[in-house]
Amino acid sequence: MKILVTGFEAFLENTENPTQEIIRLLPKSIFGNELIKVELPVIFDKCFDILLPYIEKHRPDYIINLGLAGGRKAISFERVAINCNDTLFKDNIGNTPIDQLIVENGETAYFSTLPIRQMMKDISVKKIPVEVSNSAGTYVCNNLMYHVLHYIDINNLDIKAGFIHIPYMTKQITDNKVSSLPLDVLLEGIIDALKTCL
Repeated sequence: MKILVTGFEAFLENTENPTQEIIRLLPKSIFGNELIKVELPVIFDKCFDILLPYIEKHRPDYIINLGLAGGRKAISFERVAINCNDTLFKDNIGNTPIDQLIVENGETAYFSTLPIRQMMKDISVKKIPVEVSNSAGTYVCNNLMYHVLHYIDINNLDIKAGFIHIPYMTKQITDNKVSSLPLDVLLEGIIDALKTCL
């Protein structure tokens, strides 16, 4: 079995991105199953353009995209991606789309096909905070999640896919009023989520 896992580069005012760190720290395999790790730019549509050749080459069984959601208190399993780009915040080349469809004539939304409830159950055993989120936003994370699920759908592929948002890592935060989790805890939670898939 193969799992393709993605993380993002730093963006906006963040000088680091914990998903980038997690991608670099993940092992090459779990229980003998290959992990394909890809770091993506925080750029609308281009993030998927860069990911697509990896999907075509490796034909993974699972695609798990990771993203930073600063301010969240828990590892968040996204339930749904919507066909909309809409933000006042620039991506890493200055795009600020407003009320824009991700895919013309595409489905309104796609639901995650990951076993999110079982993932949460397995992670919460270790007292790591987890939750289901009903909004991946309308920034680059939602853009990527939608593109991946749309591609799987229109090509009738047997690939399970979804998106996991994570909080800031503690070393990023100087204001203790802002929620964060230590990097080793975030990494452990993601590894456990991958193990659930396997």
